[in-house]
Order: sequence, then C-alpha cells, then structure tokens
Amino acid sequence: MPHTHNITLIPGDGIGPEVTSATVAILEAAGKSTGVTFDWHTYDAGADAFAKTGEYIPKALYDSIEQNRVALKGPVTTPIGGGFSSINVTLRKKFDLYANFRPIKNLPGLKTNYPNIDLVIFRENTEDLYSGLEVMINPDIAQSFKIITTKGSTRIAKSAFDYALKHGRKKVHAIHKANIMKLSDGLFLRCCKSVASQFPDVTYAEHIVDNTCMQLVLNPYQYDIILTENLYGDILSDLCSAFVGGLGLVPGANLGAHCAIFEAVHGSAPDIAGQDKANPTALLQSALLMLDHIDEAQTATNIRTALDRVYTEGKTLTRDVGGTAGTRAFSEAVIAAL
Repeated sequence: MPHTHNITLIPGDGIGPEVTSATVAILEAAGKSTGVTFDWHTYDAGADAFAKTGEYIPKALYDSIEQNRVALKGPVTTPIGGGFSSINVTLRKKFDLYANFRPIKNLPGLKTNYPNIDLVIFRENTEDLYSGLEVMINPDIAQSFKIITTKGSTRIAKSAFDYALKHGRKKVHAIHKANIMKLSDGLFLRCCKSVASQFPDVTYAEHIVDNTCMQLVLNPYQYDIILTENLYGDILSDLCSAFVGGLGLVPGANLGAHCAIFEAVHGSAPDIAGQDKANPTALLQSALLMLDHIDEAQTATNIRTALDRVYTEGKTLTRDVGGTAGTRAFSEAVIAAL
C-alpha cells in the first residue's frame, strides 16, 4: 500500500545541494517500485540561512524536525576558530540525538588496503568536550570543560549492546583514556561495564584511545563494535573511514529517543562546489540508514543492490574513487541499476 513519509531536508552548502539532489532523485526513483513517496520539507542552515532569515538555524527548521522526527542533512560549513557554532553539534544537542551511529563497510569492487572491513562505531553525541563549555581564564589561558555523565554514558553503551544483540555482533570495545582522566573517563568505563554485565552473550573489552589508533592500523579486523565518547569517536570514525575509501563513502546517523537526523559526515568541499564532481555515496548511504529507520527495508535493499552493482561494474564512478563520472551521471547510473 502506498506510503508517504514527511522528511525534513537540509541541503547544506558547498557540494551539499548537489549530493542532496542526487540522493533525493535516487530515493524517489526507488520508491516508485515499492509504493514509497516522500514529502520533502526543505530548509537552509548555516551561513545561507543567516543571509535569508537572520538565523543560522531558523525556527521553522527546528519546528519541522520536531514535527517530522526525521531529517536528511547535507554538509554545512563550520567556520574554524570563530564564527557561528557547528550546525551539526547544535542540532544534536537541541534534539538530544545522543547516539552517533557509523557503520564502516567496504563497497564491492572498490580496492582498498583493507578489504572486508565490517565494523560499527557508536559515539556518544552530546557530551564530552563537544559540550562547548569554554572560558578564557586570562588573555593567555583558555579552558574547556569535559562533561561526562552517568546518563549519557549508560545510554550510549546500551545502544551499542542492543545493536550487537539484535544484529549478531560478538564484541564491543569501550575506548577511553581513563589512565589519565580517571574521573571522567573512569565514569564512562564504569557505566560501560555495568551495561556489559547485562549482555553475557556479547564479549566486552576496553582499549586506551591512543593504542586503539595503532591497533586499528595494524589489525582493524579485531574490532566489531567500537563504543566511545564524543571526541574520541569523532577522530576514530574518520580514521576508520579511510579503510573503505574515505569520508565520501561512509554514512552517519544521529539518533535520539524522539528524532533522528541522517547526514553525510564529510565536509562541504567548497573548492569543487557547483562543478558536478562530488560523490553522493556518503549521503545516499546515510539515506539508506534513514529508510531502515522508517521501516522501508525493501526500498533500502533495492538501492543497496543497485549501488553495489554500480561499484562492482566500476564504469560510472566519480573522480574521488578513480572514475571520471560526475555527480549527475553517477546518480543516473544507480537509478538505471534499480
């Protein structure tokens, strides 16, 4: 029976509008065969929104996410060392999207130095140094506050273990620096251990974050689910994306009790904006997580099969993965493969 989903759409800036347009076209084409349609509620955010409305995140955008409870978001530029706060962080905190979920898996036909990678990162998404609590002690000393709570640590740990149980994952590694930050990271570990005790069928282990970086490069296959605080998770998820071809390929989901925002985790790449060069794979794969989230598994499966076929054939790939095709040609190839 036909089903329409109301989705808040944030195209972003830089290459955002291009990869968003490509992704939307693929979703709508796939939905035709499964009776799924989308009502896109489109809003700007960041500098573009400010130029139009005087707000970096317009109230109408907040209201739309609150009402629809699901959003798909392209990359939005965040100024470095000044300017407005990260749109990503602001939205995560506003809607308490405490779980950042990033699956890392190779695409077929794409050669990398690490074949057959299949791991998942669960990153706490609202606390840690990303709380943005900073003060200037004096002109020469800046201080940032690291916030770790029992509530935040427990619920991200439970998300990771629930996922492991549901999807047949065998091991969860908690990543920390509790040898130095004994109180904050120590609290995180205590919460992880407490949750782990409730899941006897899932192996629990702990690694110090700097050792984790080395272990990932030496042997990423020892990891199944990585469970971590906000800052470590941000760094490790970028590192892990390199195993499968980079940030232009991997998806991201920000999940909370009431809302979810699915987004590409790469930047806005203004240097190639408007040139039909961007790879929409990361946002497309994020949209597939969105389809799973809204219980449209068949549509998601059809797109995954088509995407895999395009990568396996290797004839219509974008420049970042060794091809010569543009954004539009790539999306048209995925649609044809449907």
